[in-house]
Amino acid sequence: MASLLKHLVQGNAMFFIIVLGMGGTFQNGFHVTVISSPSPFVKRFINSSWSERYGPPHPDTVTFLWSAVVAFFAVGGLLGSISLRMITDKLGRKKAMIWNNVISIVAAAIMLSSKYANSFEMILLSRLLFGFASGLGGNVHAIYLGESSPKKIRGLVTLTSATFVSIGKLSGQFAGLQEILGREDWWNFLLCAPTVFAVVQLIVLPFFPEAPRYLLIEKDNAEECRAALQCLWGPGSYEKEMEEMVAEQKAIGGERSRSLLELLRDRRVRWQILTMLVLHGCIQFCGISALSSFAYNIFQEAGIPEERIRYMTMGIGASEVLTSITCGLLIDSVGRRVLLWRGFAGMSVLMASITVALCLQDYAFWIPYCTIALFFLFVIFYGGGPAGVQPSLSHEIFIQSCRPAAFVFSGILRWLGFAIMGFAFPFLIALLKSYTFLIFSGACMFGALYIYLVVPETKGKTPLEISEEFNAIKLWRSHKKEQMSLETKL
Repeated sequence: MASLLKHLVQGNAMFFIIVLGMGGTFQNGFHVTVISSPSPFVKRFINSSWSERYGPPHPDTVTFLWSAVVAFFAVGGLLGSISLRMITDKLGRKKAMIWNNVISIVAAAIMLSSKYANSFEMILLSRLLFGFASGLGGNVHAIYLGESSPKKIRGLVTLTSATFVSIGKLSGQFAGLQEILGREDWWNFLLCAPTVFAVVQLIVLPFFPEAPRYLLIEKDNAEECRAALQCLWGPGSYEKEMEEMVAEQKAIGGERSRSLLELLRDRRVRWQILTMLVLHGCIQFCGISALSSFAYNIFQEAGIPEERIRYMTMGIGASEVLTSITCGLLIDSVGRRVLLWRGFAGMSVLMASITVALCLQDYAFWIPYCTIALFFLFVIFYGGGPAGVQPSLSHEIFIQSCRPAAFVFSGILRWLGFAIMGFAFPFLIALLKSYTFLIFSGACMFGALYIYLVVPETKGKTPLEISEEFNAIKLWRSHKKEQMSLETKL
């Protein structure tokens, strides 16, 4: 523990992590949860805006437009993720983050104006731009952190991107309280509040260096790489860290950054691609995005009094933050694989238990509060497992030339899944009621089994060593097939 703290306080690393987080995944987390609190106000605004122009809308029209407001954020996030490789190749990590803040500021201006223009279309456009900035910024944030951190504390440093998601979610819930900005007159200010932090990053980030690994491996500038390491982590020669970067640079052999199509066609990273597919798919369909965006509706369904719902959701957000911080302290000692499969397994059991509790909620007054307790436990397992480990694992299992395209792929999976859940969940909960959560339980159990049976441990290893372990999985499969074929012939 003392060694970890020493690394963080020797240079400017702690300040760098905070500044990067405020304009990075914090924006993502805030926008995911903040939409829940003002949902009645936005629905009424959509209804009145539509009525003034087209007459009274059908109830399904308002439901569809509200789902679109939620889902357009995910559509924007998908577009931002797809743009990642093109933008980072052209601008680098640092400039990409700086310009991303400009997009957030434009989106905030549109959101603020929507109420005065009486235009629900402007809300949709603003959510789309906020999503783009979150999709691009969140991915650049994770890459920037991973390419700036020493191997021995890489897990802790990259996990802070997940911690800032949790802090953003909690901040969105806090800002949505009636005593803060959760009032009908202020919903447009509430929905663009995190742009304040984007402005802070826009001003401060230019004073920090570009990612050291990017400077050496892609730009072949050893002196700037050493200066960047010294600026972030304090005085030192950093020979060992730079030797590892040079080894990876030689292994790549001057290979340019791959496109997504080239990555998907490469048989050498087949297991890494499959792991990303399973991991992100299970995270998106574990139920956490539905819980974050539609917490208000879920707790109404559970029978919780309306005046208590916002405080319940804030408590859940606080649990996720604390669990994420705890996971950060454990990840480099316990390892990624154990935290992942145990987290998914616990989430599966809890989602099944939530289904039972929701079915029995009318039998006793205390059962809805048991449901809330199960939600708290679910978030704890989520924050201490998949949410905390995913940024580290996504960064570690790909070498430098594959990493931008891999983050494009994971971003597509994340935001496409979020968009599907954003559109589908209101209709699922109306159709299946509590049985919707059995779908989430099954997704979590599948993730636990895959991680336990297939994925190797990655802590304390370089990207090259991790790639070799994944290749060993493929070779073992091929060897087994050849052996079976030989036995059949004999």
